[in-house]
Amino acid sequence: MRIDIVSLFPEILHSPFSNSIIKKAINQGLIDIYVHDLRKYGVGERKKVDDYPYGGGSGMVLKIEPVYQCFSKLLSERYYDEKIFMTPDGTIFSQKYAKILTDKKNIIILCGRYKGIDQRIRDHLISQEISIGKYILSGGELAAAVVVESVVRLLPGVIKNKDSIITDSFQKEFLIAPPIYTRPAIYKGWSVPKILLSGHHKKIKDWFYKKSMQLKKKLNL
Repeated sequence: MRIDIVSLFPEILHSPFSNSIIKKAINQGLIDIYVHDLRKYGVGERKKVDDYPYGGGSGMVLKIEPVYQCFSKLLSERYYDEKIFMTPDGTIFSQKYAKILTDKKNIIILCGRYKGIDQRIRDHLISQEISIGKYILSGGELAAAVVVESVVRLLPGVIKNKDSIITDSFQKEFLIAPPIYTRPAIYKGWSVPKILLSGHHKKIKDWFYKKSMQLKKKLNL
């Protein structure tokens, strides 16, 4: 799988992709991640990437030319299954969509900046608009990193313990992962539920399911 990320501030993504699970997946050849500096495709000698909005209003708008030139170069080299724009008014990202993306071979993710991007980019160059929540960030880089990690950890071979993935929240039957505990059984008077210490697998399984359903109901899922 290959993911190309287009950003005005590529250095923001260096750390997330140089540690933990994503670094491991890259080193194992399970995924290729390339971050492209959009400023290299800026207009004119000063590599201009933004301009004032038509019709007035505050803030600057990401120009269409740099994005088009960058996308054109990437698309001339390979086919992309999805061209994603990270935006707060997009479809809310979910575990279900993360699983769908694992079946894709090549993906482009565009990180927005400033007041927004020229609408023609969204109309003609983007296939999916994704949000990680109804709130505003300064740019799409952190949101892109969230999407990438969510997808990468689902790729075969990245996490050796498959049961760990299956029991994640939203993964199986879209349940929420139940409360979990580990040793010691009592700490400062706070005890682990006795059922989990009973060794009765059927009752423990039923307890986990009951707690998952309670959490699902609490979150209105």
